[in-house]
Amino acid sequence: MSVEASTLPSGIGRRSRAWWEIGIVLGLSLGASAVYSVVAIIARLTAETPLAKQSATLNPSQSPREWLDLTYQLLGVVFDLAPVLLVLYLLWLPGRNAFRRLGFDASRPGKDLATAGGLLLLIGIPGIGLYLAGRALGLTVAVVAAPLPEYWWSIPVLILSALRAALTEELIVVGYLFTRLAELGWPKWRIIVASAVLRGSYHLYQGIGPFVGNVAMGVVFGWCYARWGRTVPLVVTHWMLDIISFVGYPLALAWWPALFAPAS
Repeated sequence: MSVEASTLPSGIGRRSRAWWEIGIVLGLSLGASAVYSVVAIIARLTAETPLAKQSATLNPSQSPREWLDLTYQLLGVVFDLAPVLLVLYLLWLPGRNAFRRLGFDASRPGKDLATAGGLLLLIGIPGIGLYLAGRALGLTVAVVAAPLPEYWWSIPVLILSALRAALTEELIVVGYLFTRLAELGWPKWRIIVASAVLRGSYHLYQGIGPFVGNVAMGVVFGWCYARWGRTVPLVVTHWMLDIISFVGYPLALAWWPALFAPAS
């Protein structure tokens, strides 16, 4: 009997425990975000204002007072990472490091960074095109990626926010979910599709275009993880994509205001 099998009850009890665990983890993290996002898109689609005239704000200011805003921003990053620590704890077994189980270690930095660079090009450029196409077709809201005031700490906080999103999504929706669903006997492609649809679902508040784009991203990331068992390149790619989106938003807004300005 494997080490993993010996830590769980057998038969129906083991499967039931695993499903309860998955439900609790997702309920505390991105599963809850997906539910709220589904409600949000229903609200958007049934509103009098067309979808193309609506906006979604990421990384909003939390207080008009600078020190308090910084405090809230940092607390948000710290506490949002609690579910990531939870899945690492749940996957940690005697003799088996959870970081290694998820391929989130420094054992092959060169290959991981090269893979991340390739994924950045593969996902990033089409992603921008899909966003612009969605805006043109009225399927995507205007996403305001960096509305923070221009404080000295704004860029570092945006970089931390990007890291929070990358760690949360890739270690939970890919690493953890793939591990548990594989233990439950799900086939590879069923896991990839389920993970990709979940990824798209919690982006639905941005519109139909981001849902489609994130499902496609999820399929690519899921295939890469199923093939190589490494979350490092996925985290790095996601982190770089969000840094470009968050930190580069003011520049994009200045250069192409018609495409990136908030809906009025």
